[in-house]
Amino acid sequence: MFEGLVLNSDLIFLVVLPYIVTVLFLMMTIYRYKFQKFSYSSLSSQFLENQNHFWGLVPFHYGIIALIAGHLIAFLIPRSVLVWNSHPLRLYILEAAALTFGLLTLVGLIAIILRRHNNPKLKMVTSVADWIVLGIILIQVFSGLYVAIFHGWGSSWFASSVSPYLWSLITLNPDVQYIAALPFMVKFHFIGAYLIFGFFPFTRLVHVLVVPNHYLWRKPQVVRWYGIKRHAQDAR
Repeated sequence: MFEGLVLNSDLIFLVVLPYIVTVLFLMMTIYRYKFQKFSYSSLSSQFLENQNHFWGLVPFHYGIIALIAGHLIAFLIPRSVLVWNSHPLRLYILEAAALTFGLLTLVGLIAIILRRHNNPKLKMVTSVADWIVLGIILIQVFSGLYVAIFHGWGSSWFASSVSPYLWSLITLNPDVQYIAALPFMVKFHFIGAYLIFGFFPFTRLVHVLVVPNHYLWRKPQVVRWYGIKRHAQDAR
């Protein structure tokens, strides 16, 4: 009976949920781009507070981009990853790098949350959706670090088990047996990723879909407040 319950929950959260959030993602992204184009922005808060901006946004962005790239590589070319991991030293380097980027993401994310919570100006412009997505991402990062620490060699079992499972979803022939034996926290990490994916088009995260996105390497920008200048001229 317990095995049947687990199997049913796997089907709901690891088969049905991915398709639901994919449809939601596509429909809402298209709708928002067509009818709310000007909302496709990160709504940068750098103008409101810049002292702690770097220590949150930059570590978080570099960390999360590296992690996503690593997941994509293991998904797209799993055999190459397994060949790379066949040498113990290379496996250790890959696992250490993934853990480092995970910690970098966590540090940046905590800095972002504290910055928005402790600064009154930022707190006023932070919506409920912002807090929800920050909370989900925080849980996702914690679960990812937990998996990396307590269920090691993730790059290998991701390539050998998770990649075939994801491809089965894409080919519309879902097979949860690939990951049925994986620990609960690994499955929990999958569910968190699906929830972020489904909630994605409702938040400011959609700015990553804008191409080109040169935020991380753009030069410092100089902002001139013409409104203040005109006000001073009027006063004179």
